[in-house]
Amino acid sequence: MHTLWNILLLAITVFAVSKMLPNIRIKNFTTAIIVAVVYSIINFFIGWLLVLLSLPAMILTFGLFAFVINAFLLWITDQLIEDFEIKNFSTTLLAAFLITIISTFLKWIF
Repeated sequence: MHTLWNILLLAITVFAVSKMLPNIRIKNFTTAIIVAVVYSIINFFIGWLLVLLSLPAMILTFGLFAFVINAFLLWITDQLIEDFEIKNFSTTLLAAFLITIISTFLKWIF
């Protein structure tokens, strides 16, 4: 149940960020749920490896390099889902930052 709750919060966050940023196109909330599921699966399988490989950068930037990793995972998700599109990398980086901050805040509240 905890995993489903996290995916729902991530879907809400992705949907909200797509409405805030004009360079992100998402078809509907169902697509946001699919994005949340795919992003979570990609993060589960390769996110830890990327963090491990970039550990020196993570240490030097006090963990801020995690936003670049999250942007890369979001870009992979963008490539896999047809109804989800992010126009450029700067928007992907900003979206990853906002998604991380907002979803962390929502998890903290709920």
